[in-house]
Amino acid sequence: MARILTYPERVSRHNIEKLRLCVNNGPYKYPGARMVRYPDGSLKLLIGSYRKQIAEELKFGCIVDRHLEDGDVVLFNRQPSLHRMSIMCHRARIMPWRTLRFNESVCNPYNADFDGDEMNLHVPQTEEARTEALMLMGVQNNLCTPKNGEILVASTQDFLTSSFLITRKDTFYDRAAFSLMCTYMDDGVDVVDLPTPAILKPVELWTGKQLFSVLVRPNANVRVYLNLAVKEKSYSKPKKEDKREKETMCPNDGFVYFRNSELISGQLGKATLGSGNRDGLYAVLLRDYNALAAASCMNRLAKLSARWIGNHGFSIGIDDVQPGKRLNDEKHRTISNGYQQCNELIQEYNEGKLALKPGCDATQTLEADITERLNKLREEAGDVCMKELHWRNSPLIMSQCGSKGSPINISQMIACVGQQSVGGRRAPDGFVDRSLPHFPRKSKTPDAKGFVANSFYGGLTATEFFFHTMGGREGLVDTAVKTADTGYMSRRLIKGLEDLSIQYDNTVRNASGCIIQFLYGDDGLDPAKMEAKGGVPLNLDRLFMKVQATCAAGEDDYLSPLDTTEMIPKLLQNHAGALDEIFAEALKKSLSKFLGDRITKLESMIKFIGGADGDISENIEKIGHPKENSFAAKVALKIYGVTKRQLQVFIKICVDRYLRKRVEPGTAIGAIGAHSIGEPGTQMTLKTFHFAGVASMNITQGVPRIKEIIDGAKKISTPIITAELEHNTNVNAARIVRGRIQKTVLGQVAKSIKIVMTSRSASVMVTLDMERIQEAHLSVDANTVKESILQAPRIKLKQQHIKVLDIRKLEVQPQVDRKKVHFELHSLKNMLPTIVIKGIKTVERSVIAQKKREDKDSLGLPKYNMLVEGVGLQEVMGTEGVDGRNTKSNHVAEVRCTLGIEAARKCVIDEIKQTMENHGMSIDIRHMMLLADLMTFKGEVLGITRNGIQRMDKSVLMLASFEKTADHLFNASVSGKEDKIQGVTECIVMGIPMLMGTGILKVQQRVDPPPMLHYELNPIIS
Repeated sequence: MARILTYPERVSRHNIEKLRLCVNNGPYKYPGARMVRYPDGSLKLLIGSYRKQIAEELKFGCIVDRHLEDGDVVLFNRQPSLHRMSIMCHRARIMPWRTLRFNESVCNPYNADFDGDEMNLHVPQTEEARTEALMLMGVQNNLCTPKNGEILVASTQDFLTSSFLITRKDTFYDRAAFSLMCTYMDDGVDVVDLPTPAILKPVELWTGKQLFSVLVRPNANVRVYLNLAVKEKSYSKPKKEDKREKETMCPNDGFVYFRNSELISGQLGKATLGSGNRDGLYAVLLRDYNALAAASCMNRLAKLSARWIGNHGFSIGIDDVQPGKRLNDEKHRTISNGYQQCNELIQEYNEGKLALKPGCDATQTLEADITERLNKLREEAGDVCMKELHWRNSPLIMSQCGSKGSPINISQMIACVGQQSVGGRRAPDGFVDRSLPHFPRKSKTPDAKGFVANSFYGGLTATEFFFHTMGGREGLVDTAVKTADTGYMSRRLIKGLEDLSIQYDNTVRNASGCIIQFLYGDDGLDPAKMEAKGGVPLNLDRLFMKVQATCAAGEDDYLSPLDTTEMIPKLLQNHAGALDEIFAEALKKSLSKFLGDRITKLESMIKFIGGADGDISENIEKIGHPKENSFAAKVALKIYGVTKRQLQVFIKICVDRYLRKRVEPGTAIGAIGAHSIGEPGTQMTLKTFHFAGVASMNITQGVPRIKEIIDGAKKISTPIITAELEHNTNVNAARIVRGRIQKTVLGQVAKSIKIVMTSRSASVMVTLDMERIQEAHLSVDANTVKESILQAPRIKLKQQHIKVLDIRKLEVQPQVDRKKVHFELHSLKNMLPTIVIKGIKTVERSVIAQKKREDKDSLGLPKYNMLVEGVGLQEVMGTEGVDGRNTKSNHVAEVRCTLGIEAARKCVIDEIKQTMENHGMSIDIRHMMLLADLMTFKGEVLGITRNGIQRMDKSVLMLASFEKTADHLFNASVSGKEDKIQGVTECIVMGIPMLMGTGILKVQQRVDPPPMLHYELNPIIS
């Protein structure tokens, strides 16, 4: 590989001897060279036998295409290239044999594993390209993903397992072993300051936690003071919140606490060392110090872990998943209890006693209840496993530290595989009234509908195996179908957004200079540099903890709550020159809120310690301590107080950090945004989800939903209007509103619709079911039905044709020729049941849904809202009893028509955000805002499709590179269009640097006009 790839190196006095050796070796012997280029433009291939002569004649200024050598800059890429970090810059290390090797910590961005993956290697050919590759694409400069600011290059698998085992509470090492470990992490090259041993007598012993303190800060010259508090997977909350038990006292040692680079508590796992977090070890080192500090720590950990686990040993075998007798008995008891509960539900269903869920019939309610119960059953079986397994069990260790697997995987191997679902439901009927011929007809028992009670260790029965393959096949088909969909969606997004970049006036513009956003993301901050959840720029809690740890209070006085509040604006005023007005206001708001919360905590702590909260006051009385408020205040201030110096340092750090988080002009935020939305799409499923608690109301989710939004579809598959109610705690009021909204046809409320023929007349008699009308809270009687029939477009009847006999009866008598009466009456009888007598015609149905448990009113009553299936936002908003201001729809086109373009923009953002969150993915809102702004900046909702992109002022070459190439080129040439060559695609086609990124810079040189020659007469001659 190193012989095939070459780098053109210019000959100088520093490298002439090395290059002569390369030329002498030729193209087939390493280290060699392929050709020599001379300053006059001629070149010589080094294949023949004149190599020695060429080497001797080598002069300064010649260029030698030499083989790749250690330290060369290379680009490494793995397909599919879904985001920016799929191609990064590394330094080459030439090794024997033919495999590509790299640090396992960098697997995550590439999504690579070592099971036969193929990757590509490229060598930049100029010094400028090398520099850009190192600075922009270097691994150290891409530790975080711009999708949401989470760390992406981090420890994985074995590294996590070893760290978890090393930092156990009962891991101790003597001086020899501890010193050996220290040499493992730095190849015995660096100076290491051994800490004071944790145990002095009878023999000096160091803990595994101390080893990690050394790893973070090996010696006093390393100025890294790490302050960090993270809850690991094994963290268990205190049982009694009011007792205020310390988090560090977690019985599972699940609370990781670093103070000034010293690991005080916690077993390290994925939450601290792994990828996908913003407050882990590497993320904090990156934010507080620099990328080099994070990368060095990662390297030390990789070396230590690989060597430690090799010596210690860690394996997994069949005996690790062998259940004991007690575990088997517990499992059988749990499953038999679950089956019994399911049988009781089926019996209630057969007897018609089952309590129906909102918006569901009996069958749907039964399915929802049984599925819920069987899902709990697997979880219970899993909990039993986790309790019974020994702490040294390998699968359990891997699950706890987050390196591989989950409690569900362990449960499936040891206890039971659980319910198999097909299309989000239990196994369907493949035969007449049954899923397989092994079961009786119309059987709804768990085993007949795909519940696998056996474990993988015990083995599956024939029917269980069949159900399991059904569930597995769905996943395979889903993956195969999804790949094409998401790939095309990503391509469209990239083509639509590729021209957007930030200009020097902080606006976001496209290639033709149209403004898409006046300030990127409304705050001009870089999503890759966000520290807290939800795209918040600063994690103030952690920063304050760092300030308290590194800037001790000493003898300084603590500020009172009032002084603290007054000082914030004054201190921010000192930095007014550095901060823009928008930045200053945002920072002031977040700082005031944060310090206000601390003041509230301080006051409650004074009360608590002073004894106003109960238990402590009793204890103080018992020990005879004077119950003084001043004592309470002192203790509370030590915990939550702040000195003037600390506040000054804290605000200075916040301002400095805030300024560093600004997005740089020239950043290709369009392409980054497209990657950030397209890449998570590949991990989504193509399924339709159910509304929580409403089993029968489907809502399109996943890739199809994202596709609908991006396409700007005029008609969507599941339009849902979420209507907020004016009286949202009253169920009866909600039912009355539902009656006004939901489409009700005559067939639903009529007891009978009969043809009555006598010798004199022929008519259709309609009798209303008043009991059903009252149950549904409808204001319907014979008179309102008459009005509805008269307004129906298909039934052309007049006032005199309909007689109201009483409140529940009416007679419809069509006036037609005697010969046609029979056909007319039957036609009328068929059409009358479909006439809409109440509600909105476009609404299929509406369901009253109870809001989440935490969303209750002041009296603790549950709140309700209404989910309306169908279109008609304007009519729903105008319905009496509906709170129109808070009612929203998921149909972007309808929102645009009803509420305008700004509401449509907000709808696009909310819908993409909600869809991503439903799949457990977090994307910075700035990317979604950019997409929504691009779709709506013309005043209408434009989809990212061939038609939408065409209307976004794109150039001919860009449109030709997207779709319908020949058509665009033909039309452009016929009409004589010009292309200004400003966008990304056009620049690539023409082979010129693009006008973004490093190409946005233009170096201008002032050229003074040449001096004018003034001719003067010679004074001597005159």
